[in-house]
Amino acid sequence: MEQFELKQIKDLLDVNLTDLVTESKKEGFRFLERLINDYKNGTNNFSRSGEFLYGVFNKEGLLIAIGGINKDPFSTNKRIGRLRRFYVSKDYRRIGVGRSLVTRILKDTSEHYESIVLYTDTEHADKFYTSLGFIKDNNSLKSTHFLKL
Repeated sequence: MEQFELKQIKDLLDVNLTDLVTESKKEGFRFLERLINDYKNGTNNFSRSGEFLYGVFNKEGLLIAIGGINKDPFSTNKRIGRLRRFYVSKDYRRIGVGRSLVTRILKDTSEHYESIVLYTDTEHADKFYTSLGFIKDNNSLKSTHFLKL
């Protein structure tokens, strides 16, 4: 089993995201581009209390997964967090990388939030999140799943 390093990203601009962004775009996802743009223009840099951005790096130091949590910008309840910008490289899926990343995010944010929401529109992600205990909920246009902490 390959070794991975999961760590908090303090400055996104210090991380090489090129390969992950290219791969995600080939799959039709644009949210990693939005992550970079929002970070650069200051609209979302995961720096408020209870907000974190994490990366998983392989033994060569390449970023293979990323994900973060913000206070849910679509809710007035400050105790609701939103899992955001979550992506795992295709070569590293289904071996526990994503599960480790979500587990770490939930552990580090449990004191800040009472529930976590997220939005996904893929069947694979739906299965992944429900396997982690998230409940599918289509009552909101802005989220598809939630988890009570």
